[in-house]
Amino acid sequence: QVQLVESGGGLVQAGGSLRLSCTASGSFFTIDPMGWYCQAPGKPRELVATITSTGNTNYGDTGKGRFTISRDNAKNTVYLQMNSLKPEDAAVYYCYSGLRTDPFRAPRDYWGQGTQVTVSS
Repeated sequence: QVQLVESGGGLVQAGGSLRLSCTASGSFFTIDPMGWYCQAPGKPRELVATITSTGNTNYGDTGKGRFTISRDNAKNTVYLQMNSLKPEDAAVYYCYSGLRTDPFRAPRDYWGQGTQVTVSS
């Protein structure tokens, strides 16, 4: 069974930094892309950033210029370095991946359980 397990959330003061990690475990053929979405209370889930296995990145508006996504393909792990955090960055951050568990079927979307990021002013 495939799982995405996140870590690294928590409470930080405005201007501080956090690094989120997400590791995929289980049996699969490809894992592409990997990325992060966030959801604040009362708002829809929105893109933070995604990255392909070849290193192509796509950033949403949240954290643009302050957040950096990276991945370690050998470890099936994606990271989100969050710098200069602002109170409006506070949200639950979800790890996302497109995973192919069957070579003859299209990839499916998988989500982590979410990790809370809280930014105090």
